[in-house]
Amino acid sequence: MTESEARSSGPAVLDPATLRDDFPILRRRVHGKPLIYLDNAATTQKPRAVIEAEADVYRHYNANVHRAIHTLGEEATAAYEAARAKVAAFIGAPDPRGVIFLRNATEGLNLVAWAWGRRRLRAGDEVLLTPMEHHSNLVPWQMVAKETGARLRFLPLDATGGLDLAALDRGVLLNERTRIVSVTQCSNVLGTIVDVAAVCRAARAVGALTVVDAAQSVPHLPVDVTAIGCDFLAFSGHKMYGPLGIGVLWGRPERLEETEPLLGGGEMILKVELEHSTWNEIPYKFEAGTPNVAGAVGLAAAVDYLRAAGMPAVAAAEAQLTRCALASLRALPGVTIYGPEPPRGALVAFNVEGVHPHDLAQFLDQDGIAVRAGHHCAQPLMAHLGVVATARASFGLYNTPAEIDALCDSISRAREFFHV
Repeated sequence: MTESEARSSGPAVLDPATLRDDFPILRRRVHGKPLIYLDNAATTQKPRAVIEAEADVYRHYNANVHRAIHTLGEEATAAYEAARAKVAAFIGAPDPRGVIFLRNATEGLNLVAWAWGRRRLRAGDEVLLTPMEHHSNLVPWQMVAKETGARLRFLPLDATGGLDLAALDRGVLLNERTRIVSVTQCSNVLGTIVDVAAVCRAARAVGALTVVDAAQSVPHLPVDVTAIGCDFLAFSGHKMYGPLGIGVLWGRPERLEETEPLLGGGEMILKVELEHSTWNEIPYKFEAGTPNVAGAVGLAAAVDYLRAAGMPAVAAAEAQLTRCALASLRALPGVTIYGPEPPRGALVAFNVEGVHPHDLAQFLDQDGIAVRAGHHCAQPLMAHLGVVATARASFGLYNTPAEIDALCDSISRAREFFHV
């Protein structure tokens, strides 16, 4: 079996009703109602296999990795490095050394901005982003640009919420001054899926570094860093059925070799003297201190779970559910939906006329329905849309059409309650 086949293994058709039995939290009730969890773009729930894998570390081989000679340390190190290799295979990375374990995608994007960008950007250099970036892929670049004198540029959105990739061909936004291009693969508000491979090809043509925020794509779509052709890619474990507090920055080994570490301390060094130090080899020079070993093992279990489900099957099931949600929400009076037509990510941001998103989310919660309400860490995009906030329903592999029906029924009752 090839790596591509391994990443895509699983049934051709997903059965959410069967998978739900794997998630203990989905059996609970909220305000006396069965939990309907539609906040997966923020955090997914965890299957029993992930919970048990993480707990197993603490029960049987809790120890520091790489530094201990004893049995527990050797077992912890073996499990930690096996998790690294498993994550690398899942995203199509040919070399596990490119996988760095961090807390989340935010830390990974910050590492690139500060450890690579701050040391190389100069006044007059340009960083190309989009208006729909999560704050994690915007604020660090703002900070670095302020310190270095670099300029931020932004690819425009079209009328539907898609990215205007034609702007890459005009030589204005992407040119010899562009040093870094950093884009999301899937917007956490609009659901826009960006052709990041095309963006990376265009960026390479001018010699720019490429960074992909894949927090909203790795859990939902087959992602292959080799096919994308990026230099760095970041994602979070907690959005892909893995534990909180573990994330991944993947980087081309040659890029990581030329990047200075962001944090100093134990494990990231080869030799320390009073006046200077030399760094460890990759990826360890970026993993200062004791890492989240249990989180990495739990993330590997989440990878196993997704591979068993089959990423093509996950993508197909969530695409069908998203189309169902779009059709059902559009049938409701007073509902405005944001973002392009399918294909799009497994989420729908919307507003109900006359009802503040926070009030709507609180009303839905009384029916046991969990959605997100707010600016979704994308305030510039909210300003572009002309709103302060939206509600957002986002889907995972365990959600069902019946839950979409319940969401729409609750929205209808909310309109009656708020007299709109």
